[in-house]
Amino acid sequence: MERDWLTLGWKMLLVRGVIAVIFGILAIAWPIHTAIALALLWGIWALTDGIGSIVQAFQPESKGSRLWLVVLGVIALVAAFFAITSPGMAAATLTWILGIWLIIRGVFELAGAFSSQQVVPRWLLVLNGLLSILIGVLFAANPGAGAVGVAVVLGVTALVWGVVLIGVGWSVRRELHSGPAHASPSPA
Repeated sequence: MERDWLTLGWKMLLVRGVIAVIFGILAIAWPIHTAIALALLWGIWALTDGIGSIVQAFQPESKGSRLWLVVLGVIALVAAFFAITSPGMAAATLTWILGIWLIIRGVFELAGAFSSQQVVPRWLLVLNGLLSILIGVLFAANPGAGAVGVAVVLGVTALVWGVVLIGVGWSVRRELHSGPAHASPSPA
């Protein structure tokens, strides 16, 4: 019984790895399409989140401000409409927002590096803050290229992840085939 599970395990690792490699190659080859697809997926998520918030506002067991849930739901629906009808612009806008967030985060990281006693060396915290600011400026200054950059990084990450999963899958398979059950033939 355990052997069947392990056999399925290595096969699934290979399948996941191959899918990740294919996704990575496609994301790197077509980063604009990848960014648009991600914006569309985010739009679909925002649509379901908006509908869910509005439905939750009218549930009898809903606690807190119903108005707040309706407002959040409407904002999510507007964002979803924008992302679904204009995914290229949505990808650029989301990248611009990400850039602003990274700049603000970097400023706080720098302030934190000099204002508190950290176990981590201060220069690492400063480096992290400066990198956040640099990447944030790059994204905010050119959100279209930033969206493409995010898609390429996602593609490279998926490609590396896929290669690792394939390697692990082959290792598990090799271990199964060279294990004690295969060392000596069992009587029939």
